[in-house]
Amino acid sequence: MAHQLKRAERVVGTGKNVFLFAEYIFENYDWLTVDIRILCALSTIQVIYFPILAITAVPVNVVTIMVLSRGKCGLSKGVTLYLIAMAAADLLVVVIDLILRQIPIAFQHRIVFLGNLPVCNIHAVLLYATTDCSVWFTVTFTFDRFVAICCQKVKSKYCTARTAAVVVGTVIVLSCLKNIFWYFMLTGEYSHFNAPWFCVAVRGVHWSVVWGSIELLHYFLTPLIPLMLVLLLNVLTIRHVFVASRARGRLRGPIGGESPRDPEMERRRKSLILLLVVSGNFILLWAMFTVYSMWSRLYFSFAVTLRPPDSVRELGTMLQLLSCCTNTALYAVTQTNFRKQLKKLVKSPLNLIAVRMQR
Repeated sequence: MAHQLKRAERVVGTGKNVFLFAEYIFENYDWLTVDIRILCALSTIQVIYFPILAITAVPVNVVTIMVLSRGKCGLSKGVTLYLIAMAAADLLVVVIDLILRQIPIAFQHRIVFLGNLPVCNIHAVLLYATTDCSVWFTVTFTFDRFVAICCQKVKSKYCTARTAAVVVGTVIVLSCLKNIFWYFMLTGEYSHFNAPWFCVAVRGVHWSVVWGSIELLHYFLTPLIPLMLVLLLNVLTIRHVFVASRARGRLRGPIGGESPRDPEMERRRKSLILLLVVSGNFILLWAMFTVYSMWSRLYFSFAVTLRPPDSVRELGTMLQLLSCCTNTALYAVTQTNFRKQLKKLVKSPLNLIAVRMQR
């Protein structure tokens, strides 16, 4: 039984054999745990899910950057810069994590050359740095919208394109510096396993108190603290908008039996919708990955005795990567000007082709 269980876990970790997975999912093997059955099901789905996600996410983020770069979406320059930075970071995560890590693991018997390159520790530094940027750009955008809606006295000084540029640049530099430790913690050899450490670790690192503390701090800074900050800022912003809305409604009073339109509250409402769409999407899709990352590190640090299920890791990874291509759809649903610019961008090459065909 132990030998068969090890075989199942090894297959799940190293090769996406769909037919063998189907056997583990549907056959009545008493020695198979629920976690391994779920893991086999998720791994089977990933063979289709990851390529489709990559094919979708790359053009979606490129188009988002192009639309926002035109500056015609009715957003301030500062907000536009934050959203462009988020889309660019998501695009890099798709390339470095999804295309260069997850897909080679899913198809490693067909994509051999990537795993054999001795650059895994460099890959890890770039992957975690771009992921940090993606996460913290969401936090800085959320804070910018919080200031714009709730702190009118400092809004004119903080919510500017110059401040946004400084904040974005600072996040990039700090994210790169913060993740240099992965280069020394991991080797250049790929482990061919879909785990937080997808590289072979330096000897003794797994159970080291020092390295364990550094990694635990890493997961506190990204994504646990960002999730808490985004949630807190959203709660404060929503509370402020409701209180302000009631106060302004009482001050303005009804005119002709109907409440008059309040341009200021309309503007705040649109800002709030954009904020909730971006940050809510981030919270929902990153929550499971955050739980697994913290739980896993605490387990290796002997702070908890129960090992986190591998199925939580796989599902968390799938949801986290999905967050890299959902913002464009959310912008299109909630932002009228974004939809108009997106249509123009799509029609431009079609109109050009039509003109050339007429010639």
